[in-house]
Amino acid sequence: MADTTTADTITMEVSRYRPEQESEPALQSYQVPLRKQWAILDGLNYIKDRLDGTLSYRWSCRMGICGSCGMTVNGEPKLTCSTFLTDYAPGPVRVEPMRNFPVIRDLVVDISDFMEKLPKVKPWLIRSDDTEPEDGEYLQTPEQMDEYKKYSMCINCMLCYAACPVYALDPLFIGPAAIALGQRYNLDSRDEGAEDRRDVLASAEGAWACTYVGECSVACPKGVDPAGAIQRYKLTAATKSLKEFLLPRGAR
Repeated sequence: MADTTTADTITMEVSRYRPEQESEPALQSYQVPLRKQWAILDGLNYIKDRLDGTLSYRWSCRMGICGSCGMTVNGEPKLTCSTFLTDYAPGPVRVEPMRNFPVIRDLVVDISDFMEKLPKVKPWLIRSDDTEPEDGEYLQTPEQMDEYKKYSMCINCMLCYAACPVYALDPLFIGPAAIALGQRYNLDSRDEGAEDRRDVLASAEGAWACTYVGECSVACPKGVDPAGAIQRYKLTAATKSLKEFLLPRGAR
């Protein structure tokens, strides 16, 4: 098929997979307006609204907050609401589902594995008792907040899983985002649940499975640096294990 891209349009090559019709995904080309303010998601919405109402994909907030519009754009994991068509001019721009997840339909992937693994790291504040402080708040200094703030910016977009070569080869790996979120709470001065998370985070399928390729941090649209969080947790876990081995129980 000849490329009919003009200065005012761009060709979007979109992965189509309808299991009742196709045995495997295939690219389908569409011509969409090339406008400076249009993100990849705007192009997909144009296709859905004007050209082909059968196209399936996920999106919600359009503001880089919900994390639902993650896809593969020209081979790279991206949030399509914050990745612009003009960055790929003159085109074509290829849009495919996120890698490392089963494809349900077109650009929609099955995220069940992530949703099952995430609660295993207990990504919430854990306290040893239910006693509330007198003023109703657990106060923190700015320095204490800075310890974990970067890791709290995760929006569960799963782009790090799509970029992770370890997860691609070993589906038992708990994954970058889950480990980073567990570490986020371990570093929170209000939390007392590090031991509760240890069996998962320090397991063979946890932080130790990571080979530190770093692609997860490159793909993260929020600068969370899951690779850094994982390596930091490895140091914490190794130090803890060494102390338990060398020191009497009361001196740890």
